Amino acid sequence: MTWINDYINWEPTEFCGISNIAVPNEALWKPDLTIEEMIEKDKAPPSPLLKIYNDGTVFYKNDQVIISTCQMHVYKFPFDTQSCNITFKSILHSDEEITLTGNENNTEITMWSRHIMRTQYEWVFINMSVHKKSDDNLGYNQTSVIYTITMSRQSVLYCANFLVPILFLMILDMASFLIPDTGGEKLSFKVTVLLAVTVMQLILNEILPSSTDKIPLVVLYCIGIFGLMLLSLMETILVMYLLEKDSESLESEGDPALNEETKDKKIKVNCKNSLTVLTKCCWSAAIKDHETDQNTPSPKKVRFML
Repeated sequence: MTWINDYINWEPTEFCGISNIAVPNEALWKPDLTIEEMIEKDKAPPSPLLKIYNDGTVFYKNDQVIISTCQMHVYKFPFDTQSCNITFKSILHSDEEITLTGNENNTEITMWSRHIMRTQYEWVFINMSVHKKSDDNLGYNQTSVIYTITMSRQSVLYCANFLVPILFLMILDMASFLIPDTGGEKLSFKVTVLLAVTVMQLILNEILPSSTDKIPLVVLYCIGIFGLMLLSLMETILVMYLLEKDSESLESEGDPALNEETKDKKIKVNCKNSLTVLTKCCWSAAIKDHETDQNTPSPKKVRFML
């Protein structure tokens, strides 16, 4: 930050060729500039010195780390590009007292920023631009210098750790249709996969900011996959219910033809040893069937065809 103090100037030839000096920052007036978006300031002490040049130019360098707000647009997350503003303005002084100017060469600012700016691996610096804005503040105009920083998000990390695993879970759920419906393994497998997708949604909820203007596409992607897997789970439950109901009905009704065939086979097995045994069996059966009828003649001879 530089400004001109009209009350300070000297000829270097008259002072042994000295063209600039360093003085304590408390010795001179400094502009009361602030950053409008700042919510937390660096607790490090400010630079203790100012550099003054012979023409009255004062140079003050005070590197600080600040935390500022930024309006996020995450509709295309994780393929989004964000633009954040840093606005410098005076706290009390108007344009008549302090006139703010900035370097309007955006290409030069971008190249200079690439060398000094350090971003996290999640973000990639694209460019920086600067423009001025004048606002009416309680009856007097104030000029603000706005630096706009444009960054893009590294989407590879989110694709590898979030989007692709959810797609794999969807493929696993589709592959579960090859599991037989007779046992409970298919139902347990589908419930496990559905719980895994729920955990991924909780992770996404922590990543995305709470205030967004639109529902992000990645949220719609997760909701769609979750809905398809839920329908698949309901279909499995319905099929298992119908199979169980059909099995119970078969057990309760039975098969009459199968029962008669089994009974005939039992008679043949018990009565095929000899003719005498067959005669006795049939004689006993005849007596039992006609024991209440006294006029029924007794059979004299029984012939069997084996």
